[in-house]
Amino acid sequence: MEGLIWIGALVSVTGLAGLIWCIFKIAAAKRAGLSDEALRAAVQKVVPVNLGALFLSVIGLMMVVVGVFLD
Repeated sequence: MEGLIWIGALVSVTGLAGLIWCIFKIAAAKRAGLSDEALRAAVQKVVPVNLGALFLSVIGLMMVVVGVFLD
């Protein structure tokens, strides 16, 4: 089950990297001084990636917890 822990940690870190990417993408859009409509469009493009990254993080953490319990 040690493999499950490491794979879960890798999946979780991948999700965390996606969340950080989303933060930087929206911060860059805010700094660009876009209009309200353009900023809203930029946020709408990032929301699916944000949800997917959050899902990866949660699944990775669940894998780590299951690996620790089964070990």
